[in-house]
Amino acid sequence: MECILTDANFKTEVLQADLPVLVDFYADWCVPCKMMAPIVKEMAEKYGGKVKVGKMNIEENPDTTTEYGIMSIPTFILFQNGKKVSSVTGAVPKDELDAILQNI
Repeated sequence: MECILTDANFKTEVLQADLPVLVDFYADWCVPCKMMAPIVKEMAEKYGGKVKVGKMNIEENPDTTTEYGIMSIPTFILFQNGKKVSSVTGAVPKDELDAILQNI
């Protein structure tokens, strides 16, 4: 299951989470983001209970987007114990996103 992340809830939902969190930084107008949406959903289902998956709209949440230096979308960042442990940018093959999550 995917959760909606905002500047307001990022600290509690991501940085203080008990589980690792994969954050999908996206925008509604972004075609590659739309292409990745079904893959992100599939990862959320596959790793449910082991990894939390959150989506953050970069246009609605400029503070977090700026803090993590998001310059291109989609960008996926995996956080564990409040720290960025891995990231990938762009419309990547499902296997590449899966590989990041398998290593946690």
